[in-house]
Amino acid sequence: MTTRVRHPYLDHPGPLALAHRGGAADGLENTAAAFRRAADLGYRYMETDVHATADGRLVAFHDTTLDRVTDAAGRITDLPWSEVRHARVAGVEPVPLFEELLESFPEVRWNVDVKAEPALLPLVDLIRRTGSWDRVCVGSFSEARVARARRLAGPRLATSLGTRGVAALRLRSYGVPAAPRASAVCAQVPETHGVLRVVDRRFVRAAHARGLQVHVWTVNDAERMRALLDLGVDGIVSDHIETLREVLKDRGTWV
Repeated sequence: MTTRVRHPYLDHPGPLALAHRGGAADGLENTAAAFRRAADLGYRYMETDVHATADGRLVAFHDTTLDRVTDAAGRITDLPWSEVRHARVAGVEPVPLFEELLESFPEVRWNVDVKAEPALLPLVDLIRRTGSWDRVCVGSFSEARVARARRLAGPRLATSLGTRGVAALRLRSYGVPAAPRASAVCAQVPETHGVLRVVDRRFVRAAHARGLQVHVWTVNDAERMRALLDLGVDGIVSDHIETLREVLKDRGTWV
């Protein structure tokens, strides 16, 4: 059973299916082509990452450098958009501006991981300028960075817990009087962290008791997807978007 909706971003009938980087399994992660494919499959929630170029343009890209997935090289924060725009993911697809993704997929809601501090202000400014309050949830491993985003943007911005907040929620699930950040609307977590289990029934109950949804990343195995949904998690992030869609269809919860 899902918890109550604390923000319009989460207003969706049934568990959220989030396409991780648009569905990274095909090697075209964080490209307009990947997001288009996911949208054509019926996905209405996408997960992506943002970095700012040297001249402050916000790009949808996971790594600090272009080296791993494109035919170019260099740190994004050191390069102007005029150079980054010529890089090609897997040698074929351009690196997109996040603003262009917002415009190109008006029905999609975005879970955005702010990978570095220089991207924070451009993201908040973009959300404010485009009025995308109900379409974007901001997350980061850094609790301080997400809290700062919320302070800058105000209560209209949906945010997830950072690492410190998740740790507090895990402690709280064991009865330790820890206090996760109250302004978050969801906890987005791995099923395990090293040898430690993060998501179990106790954790889900503790999150729901605080009005938080639980979204688990990155789950690519159908059996694990089913087990997590049986625990009551509210969303799953996956590279294998066809698999996740089929699991939800089989359960009658694909919407």
